Amino acid sequence: MNVPVTFKRAWDDGFGARGWKLDISAHDPEIIASTAFSGESIPTSVLIHDILDHLVSGFGPSGHRNEAMALMQLHLRTGSYIRPDIEQMIKEDILQGTVIGETLESFLPYDLLEHLPAVSASNKEKMTTLITKLGRDQVLASLLNRFHELGTLGIPGAKESWGNLGLDYSTRTATGLCLQSLLENADKYVSEHEVGSARGDFVVGNIACALRLATPHDFHMTLPVLIPAE
Repeated sequence: MNVPVTFKRAWDDGFGARGWKLDISAHDPEIIASTAFSGESIPTSVLIHDILDHLVSGFGPSGHRNEAMALMQLHLRTGSYIRPDIEQMIKEDILQGTVIGETLESFLPYDLLEHLPAVSASNKEKMTTLITKLGRDQVLASLLNRFHELGTLGIPGAKESWGNLGLDYSTRTATGLCLQSLLENADKYVSEHEVGSARGDFVVGNIACALRLATPHDFHMTLPVLIPAE
């Protein structure tokens, strides 16, 4: 599977971020360019999450429902603790009445829906009513369960999407580490050569993965997908 990507030293997206984006989400205002940094608790970076847990798994690049399903894939692939990310989305978005990709009513679980005010109100007012009526802790707990429910419901679809692409779902952990190594090498390359921008393709396979960048000095690297011995 080929995954087109773009690197820019500074994206003209209002943030001026340095980093990488999938071409399919280059113009999505919800997507900010990501670096090759993987952090301390997760072995792969945001770009690899976008490739494997969103794109290959068949989920859109943004939207709270898609992110719930993709975060579950991230957890299953890396063993990472995803609750802090979910809590942040709930507190910064859902509790403020912001749901991306669908209506508030279609996203909320039934135990919250039945307490929504019958009168016309803004999403912010609806969430304020729920918090006042049920308490912030109960609303937060219900939404945490909702994200987990949506994530679990997305597992069969993710497995099917991998299979339809001819990719082995059981090797996704090793595939992620292979793609991360390619990304780190490419990121080092564009820094050392002071590359302003570059277009390229990740090639995701079961035996090996590759990354090709079109620059004045073309970068091309292929690495094997190393499956740990049991």
